[in-house]
Amino acid sequence: MRVSLRWLEEYARLVLPPEALAQRLTVSSAEVESVERLGGWGPEVQVARVLRVEPHPNADRLRLVTVDLGGEDRPRVVCGAPNVAEGQKVVFGRVGARIVDGHTGKPAVLKSTSIRGVVSAGMVLSERELGISDEHEGIVVLPQDAPVGAPLDEYAGDVIFEVYVAPNRPDMASVLGVARELAALTGQPLREPPSAIVPSGAARTGRVTVRIADADLCFRYVGVLVEGVRVGPSPDWMQRRLQSAGMRPINNVVDITNYVMLELGQPLHAFDRRQLRSGSVVIRRSRAGEAIRTLDGTDRVLANGTLLICDGDRPVAVAGVMGGEDTEVSPDTTDVFLESATFAPSSVRRTGAALRLRTEASRRFERGLPPELAMAGARRAAHLLVELAGGVVREPVEDACPQPRAPVRLGVSLARVERVLGIPVGRDESAEVLERLGFTVEAADEGVLRLTVPYWRPDVRIEDDVAEEIVRMVGYDRLPSQTLAGRVPAPDEDPVRDLRERLRLRFAAAGLREVMTYSLQSTDGWTAAGDTGDLTPLRVANPVSSEHEYLRLSLAPGLLRTLAPVLRLRRARVGLFECGRRYLPRRDELPDERETVCGVLAGERPDRWGSPSGESLDFSDARGVVEQVLSGLVDGLDLEAAELPGLLPGQAARIRAGADVIGRIGRVDPRVAGKFDIAVPVYLVEVDVADALAARAGPGAYRPLSRFPAVRQDVALVVARDLAAGELRRAILETPLVVSARVFDVYEGAPLPHGKKSVAFALELQAPDRTLSEDEAQRALRRMIERLRRQFGAELRGG
Repeated sequence: MRVSLRWLEEYARLVLPPEALAQRLTVSSAEVESVERLGGWGPEVQVARVLRVEPHPNADRLRLVTVDLGGEDRPRVVCGAPNVAEGQKVVFGRVGARIVDGHTGKPAVLKSTSIRGVVSAGMVLSERELGISDEHEGIVVLPQDAPVGAPLDEYAGDVIFEVYVAPNRPDMASVLGVARELAALTGQPLREPPSAIVPSGAARTGRVTVRIADADLCFRYVGVLVEGVRVGPSPDWMQRRLQSAGMRPINNVVDITNYVMLELGQPLHAFDRRQLRSGSVVIRRSRAGEAIRTLDGTDRVLANGTLLICDGDRPVAVAGVMGGEDTEVSPDTTDVFLESATFAPSSVRRTGAALRLRTEASRRFERGLPPELAMAGARRAAHLLVELAGGVVREPVEDACPQPRAPVRLGVSLARVERVLGIPVGRDESAEVLERLGFTVEAADEGVLRLTVPYWRPDVRIEDDVAEEIVRMVGYDRLPSQTLAGRVPAPDEDPVRDLRERLRLRFAAAGLREVMTYSLQSTDGWTAAGDTGDLTPLRVANPVSSEHEYLRLSLAPGLLRTLAPVLRLRRARVGLFECGRRYLPRRDELPDERETVCGVLAGERPDRWGSPSGESLDFSDARGVVEQVLSGLVDGLDLEAAELPGLLPGQAARIRAGADVIGRIGRVDPRVAGKFDIAVPVYLVEVDVADALAARAGPGAYRPLSRFPAVRQDVALVVARDLAAGELRRAILETPLVVSARVFDVYEGAPLPHGKKSVAFALELQAPDRTLSEDEAQRALRRMIERLRRQFGAELRGG
């Protein structure tokens, strides 16, 4: 929120420089995000009074203007502005003033110059030359109360604070709220703006009654009828304040409602009384199909249940968001019905989101305004309408409040305050600090403060809230700084988390990039991957949209949806993974939240230069990821061929650690991939962290490295195509002297017979107590091949 220091000074004396005020406000109340200085024109730019306007002797469109700067100095300048006139208060730039060139828009320094034979020693300035706006058709005309000779910086310069308003502090969304904080922080008295009104007589246009039909969405509605107003421009001081806050002046009636909203934080709306034909304002929910044209000229169809302000049965405003075009104030409006209300924050938030419309008013209602503020805002606005628009307040002031609330009263133990803060704060000091903030201290017993919380502080409800108020006023620097002492607490051990983080690092080291996808999915999302079997996901009670309605059963859909657009842009190898939870339903219980790490691979293998080789990734690439990620983390790592939902039969396997299944690997079924617009082979690797933890490898016994070299031999075996390479590998490792067997190639096709494949292994043979001879190694291999021939019908490829 933009807050003008000139405006603040109307309510509290500012005794510190702007930078110091910003620092105090940031530390104690609300962050000042930026400090902007308006002005900086220098002493050469002053307020002047136009004494004479004479025609230029050598130019029809130019005139000679003599100005009074106070004292003896009365320079004469050449001026081409059409709106200059005698008696005006204007802005004058002396020779040497730094301005903006009206033609080029660049900074310039004023010089004495001759224009059509007449020396011009200065300039009467426009908004463009002052750098305020691009307007340069006429000069700036100041109010008549502007002091002649005063530097413009003193008269019109300002400092703007950009203040962050926390969600729990709606009072800070107002100039008075910021002034109240600064007054309390600096020990200055607060000057409340006048708001007295004297209703006089019955309305000649008839009374406007108020009825709240839906009290759960409207907590209070105050209506004030002001007759005889004259619609016109607002005073200059009000226009300047609105502009400093970033709002555009419109007319005095509308500007007053905006002004009071900025001043007090209470949004208001002004209806043209003539357009309220029924004489009855009803606050109710919308019905199906109702529509309204709002002030921005847009026809809006309202969702069922939207809170409306109605003239009888006709909608005339969307409650808390925007008024209707039919009842807006126009230049010929003479009677105004003022609305000042308190609406449910959730209702305003839902309505604004549904209509895609957020306003300054809705932002304040969304924070939750106290009902008491509605009457304060109505009285202040009515006061200004009488003062600035010549109106008359009519009886009665309508005030509908179905459920008035009692003030919040607290008993605050000073001992509790000391325990919370760690320092003692005296009874008298605490009472004085709280009274500065608007609290009413009703009694101060020996150890207890009994107080009433001001209505504008809905965030203060318990003793600890009061302790916070005290410490931020007395200063956080009162809190002692003390070095931490004592024993460092033991770490919170979480084996599942620790293993998940190790898996995260290993997947990244294998060349996959981590992504994060939504844990909530649509109906199509959880069924598209086809890997959840008969499980039905849990539906959240209040989904934000149909796209995020069910708790996910698998990480695969989110990964495939993320992978698809990447594959459309590149052919090279793409690897993505995610660490997240799957939510498996349990009968009459909360879901089983399974920590899972899932990865997908697709694209082409890189060639020796890192470019796509034209050769697609295959199962062995996915298996390589499994071996790199899980090697050393679990005992007995192996793959077991299986038919698994969502994966292509014949290219799918369970990941085992000994007898335990800890995950799955395989090619995503092309029909599943097609649902995500993926046409190339995609391979999936999934590890259940809790299952992997149960099979996690222990520290193991120390086994010294053999002092004898190993014999390395590559062997290619021809076996049935449906025989899993993993099963063949396990059989090879049962051979005496064979200490390692690694698959490095699988081939199917000519010249192999139909139904056969070739599996190539890199073997290592080693004896524990001697150097193995070549003959001994060959005999061991022949015995191994003979055993595999009997067991699987395996043949040595190439003889």
